[in-house]
Amino acid sequence: MSEPNARHNDDATHDIAAVRAYLTGLQTRIADALGGFDGTAFATDAWAREPGEHLRGGGVTRMLEDGGFFERGGIGFSDVQGDALPPSASAARPQLAGRGFEAMGVSLVMHPRNPHCPTVHMNVRMLTAIKDGEAPIFWFGGGMDLTPIYGYEDDARHFHQTCRDALAPFGVELYPRFKTWCDEYFYLKHRNEQRGIGGIFFDDFSEPGFERAFAMMKSVGDAFLKAYLPIIEKRRDAPYGEAERAFQAYRRGRYVEFNLVWDRGTHFGLQSGGRTDSILMSMPPSADWRYDWKPEPNTPEARLYSDFLVRREWL
Repeated sequence: MSEPNARHNDDATHDIAAVRAYLTGLQTRIADALGGFDGTAFATDAWAREPGEHLRGGGVTRMLEDGGFFERGGIGFSDVQGDALPPSASAARPQLAGRGFEAMGVSLVMHPRNPHCPTVHMNVRMLTAIKDGEAPIFWFGGGMDLTPIYGYEDDARHFHQTCRDALAPFGVELYPRFKTWCDEYFYLKHRNEQRGIGGIFFDDFSEPGFERAFAMMKSVGDAFLKAYLPIIEKRRDAPYGEAERAFQAYRRGRYVEFNLVWDRGTHFGLQSGGRTDSILMSMPPSADWRYDWKPEPNTPEARLYSDFLVRREWL
């Protein structure tokens, strides 16, 4: 991973309040749009850390459970501060170990009930490492990725095209770089299996300076609804039965495995003493595991593995 660029991180013009305002507004816009699509408003749970706790700060968790379309979904905003970066944040940057930090971001996962509609994840965030007498070191991270249960090539192309369009104003090299990073990150090493069809993922991003890096993060956040809504609008009425729901539960088991075993965001939240319910809002409402199960040849379930859970170019 690239290291934060200290020359740009010395930029005194960076405005943390502007990042906070953008993130809280993004959470509201997405909750309003997806709640309107579902026909069920997201519940709002504002929370704050108690004085004297390991972490300071708070956030707002927006949850939708057992909706008309979404079986479960959460959109979380958090802004927390601590006295020392947790190991998941400093492992690749040992020179930053022991620094205080402020971490803020919006993270969402939506689990539709219809197996023909994909699960989606999106996250945009900023982390600032702080040390007395030295300039703060900031970096941005985030991205979005799609996890279908039943694969559709036009959905995958649309999702990736929207991601590429969001990054294009900031450099044509970013989409292939972040697309590869996403493929490598959302990979279940213990299964030798991709989590889904990918998208984009970036971390430690500060190379062009604060304003440009912030603008890129905003472009990614603003692209989310354009990437996801057309897909679920197209698939929401696709027929399904018990067999499709059973396969969905099996595939959701893989989602649980990735989030608990490999996801650095989950590890960061738990290691830093974060709010467990908010950290684990990404979990599906139900999941299933089977011993040494394989799909029947020449079925849509088999095609998910052969054509979609592989690293490939979609554009």
